[in-house]
Amino acid sequence: MICLAVITGHSLTFRQVTLCGRRRREASRAAGSFRAGLAGRRVRMLAGMAIQRMDNVAVVVDDLDAAVAFFTELGMELEGKGQVEGLFADRTVGLDGVRSEIAMMRTPDGHSKLELTRYHAPAAHRAGPEDPPPNTLGLHRVMFAVDDIHDTVARLRAHGAELLGEVAQYENIFLLCYLRGPAGIIVALAEQIG
Repeated sequence: MICLAVITGHSLTFRQVTLCGRRRREASRAAGSFRAGLAGRRVRMLAGMAIQRMDNVAVVVDDLDAAVAFFTELGMELEGKGQVEGLFADRTVGLDGVRSEIAMMRTPDGHSKLELTRYHAPAAHRAGPEDPPPNTLGLHRVMFAVDDIHDTVARLRAHGAELLGEVAQYENIFLLCYLRGPAGIIVALAEQIG
């Protein structure tokens, strides 16, 4: 297990994630540079009130293994898995008795991450209709650029994905589609064609 530091607003939280080999060495080096540069980054962040980057998007799922398989099939890589619990977790998310399992997925270029979370306690609950339409208020969708949209759709269908409409062409630039993915989230795909 390695403890990852996560900046959320002005708060610093930690997560324990299992990493092996090269990833563990990279995380250890990053932790040292993180601590050394934290004071300077904090001053710049407070002076301009700017963010450094968007770190990840989190999706709560009821079947973590199925969600990992779905996003692995899409082409994301599993960065690590871990348990999240304790007083820091309760304080961070504003719930009592948090016990959850997370899987951090990343895109092949390493720039974007998706955190998949399964709550063991308190139990997760649905906010609205089981499969909300694309125009529902709140998180709309997560979009991924792909090399071959038709192949990707076929592979994801084997993991339960369903097209909301069809693969459509936008001018001579993109092929686009929306799929219903794990926990009912909408996953959009885009293939550049021109």
